[in-house]
Amino acid sequence: MSQIFNYSGNDDFHHGGSIYSNPKEAGSFLSLGIVNHVDVYFPNKRARISAPFVSGGDFLEQKKQVSLDLLPDECLCEIFRCLPGDQERSSCASVSKRWLMLVSSIPRKDLCNKNKVVDGDEEIESDGFLTRSLEGKKATDVRLAAVAVGSGGCGKLGKLNIRGTNSVRGVTDLGLKAVARCCPSLKSLSIWNISSVGDEGLVEIANRCDRLEKLDLCNCPSITSKALIAIAQNCSGLTSLSIEGCQSIGDEGLQAIGKFCPNLKSITIVDCSLVGDQGIASLMSSASLVLVKVKLQGLNVTDLSLAVIGHYGKAITDLAISNLQYVNEKGFWVMGNAQGLHHLKSLTISSCRGVTDVAVEAVAKGCPNLKQFVLKKCAFLSDNGFVSFAKAARSLESLQFEECHRITQIGFFGLLLNCGPKLKALTMSSCFGFKDMILGFPIPNQSTPLRSVTVSNCPGLGDMTLAMMAMLCPHLQSINLNGLPSITDTGLLSLVESCDAGSGLIKVGLSGCVNVTDKVVMALVKYHGGTLEVLNLERCGKVTDASLMAIADDCLLLNELDVSKCAVTDSGVASLARSKQLSLQILSLSGCSTISDKSLPFLSKLGQSLIGLNIQHCNSISTTVIDMLMDRLFRCDILS
Repeated sequence: MSQIFNYSGNDDFHHGGSIYSNPKEAGSFLSLGIVNHVDVYFPNKRARISAPFVSGGDFLEQKKQVSLDLLPDECLCEIFRCLPGDQERSSCASVSKRWLMLVSSIPRKDLCNKNKVVDGDEEIESDGFLTRSLEGKKATDVRLAAVAVGSGGCGKLGKLNIRGTNSVRGVTDLGLKAVARCCPSLKSLSIWNISSVGDEGLVEIANRCDRLEKLDLCNCPSITSKALIAIAQNCSGLTSLSIEGCQSIGDEGLQAIGKFCPNLKSITIVDCSLVGDQGIASLMSSASLVLVKVKLQGLNVTDLSLAVIGHYGKAITDLAISNLQYVNEKGFWVMGNAQGLHHLKSLTISSCRGVTDVAVEAVAKGCPNLKQFVLKKCAFLSDNGFVSFAKAARSLESLQFEECHRITQIGFFGLLLNCGPKLKALTMSSCFGFKDMILGFPIPNQSTPLRSVTVSNCPGLGDMTLAMMAMLCPHLQSINLNGLPSITDTGLLSLVESCDAGSGLIKVGLSGCVNVTDKVVMALVKYHGGTLEVLNLERCGKVTDASLMAIADDCLLLNELDVSKCAVTDSGVASLARSKQLSLQILSLSGCSTISDKSLPFLSKLGQSLIGLNIQHCNSISTTVIDMLMDRLFRCDILS
């Protein structure tokens, strides 16, 4: 069987010739009584000789070599079907492409097995399942047939992934049919970027692989609702369905899924232009379905679909809605006020113009158990809606907003002052309407429950915002401030010094904060050196060896350090190496041009604990030293 798994799929087959080295075995192989005279092609002698078989003793003695390839397909299939076991069939399949395709065309239930005659279903369920993946140029019908025969021999192909880019000899319906016939145990099928597979192959899968639980179709333009209907009617155990970029699948297929697949828990529909309100409404309102995860993106649906989700989505815990251009404020308002999303815990909304202040407030009130909320590219959401949402979403634990340019400093601190007692993580990214200013109202004497704050690519955020966060967020354990050129030591020092030393900062990221100096790093390790585990100072060009010396002296638990493109030298690396308590696992020195070959002994010593070292673009380190590090730090992944 290993011959099948190792088959490369191109021209590895032997064309013609016996599959047995012993002529007597070949004689026994042909003793099925199908023919009296057979013409055999012997590979070393190009002559073809017709000769009879003469019986002698317990076996048939072969007088002349004859060619099985002269037999019609029907006879060969009958021979293959009657072989005693899977290993023999796999050996035959490795002889030629013709034999492979013939073996793969025989349904597994029609095979004879003289060694063990059991029901196919019982054999499939007796043990674990195999996973096979075909990608790129390897995704061909021949390879798929080889996988089908080889895995089918085990009776347990459970998961098959096909990622196609082969436009000349790519996978077609023929390859899927081979899988369907040989692998009735298939539970998960994923097909990506294959235009040559249509309904015929998937219908065969539906008819023969009734154990299918997960189906993932991406960019398969030739597959239509007909195939989805067949899947629905024959695979009632389907639990997960994902269709993306399938322009020929429409409402009829989703209606069938809703009607015949009561076990469906997860549905993803992305960029399918024929899917409309009728398909979504039929799917969501089906009395037999209990959907838990729903993702809708780039569909031509209206407010009606969101209204149906809000009313019937009583079991939904994860909902993602993206790029629904025909959905307005009314759709989100009705979805929230329908009061059907009481179990919703995670909600993602992206690129929907219907997201307004009124909409998010209604969603917050209609989803009382919402724990994670992600907002992206919502151009009409302002500070008022942001604060109203914070007041209503009392169970919220994580909030992320990205490219919401109407959110300002007022909305940001309004959120912090009005958030519920469970909010632990806040992420803000690419909000260009955020401007640093001195607010005119007094800050109440209260603190937020926040443990993690991440702000990236918001150039307007500066020291004033950090100073106010210092007053409101004393329980922070993770601070990630990335790409913020306006912040300086002043704002960062106030934030670092205000954080509770009892719990302490664990993760700090200051990547791209170009005005940060050694002063901040020294204060950081002074107050939080006993808890700090991850420190990222990438592109902080004013950080020098003094910071590395402080880290070496005061950090007890630090295991990840990134000082890429900082002003550190060999002396700083030596300080890290001399530390008695420091045990770094990941160290990045990328772009540190002043680090040279002199650091070899120090990096070697640090390498006793390192599992990852980045010395890319360290132009003063020679290739000879890099080779020596490779030899010495054989357990460490080195990027050079």
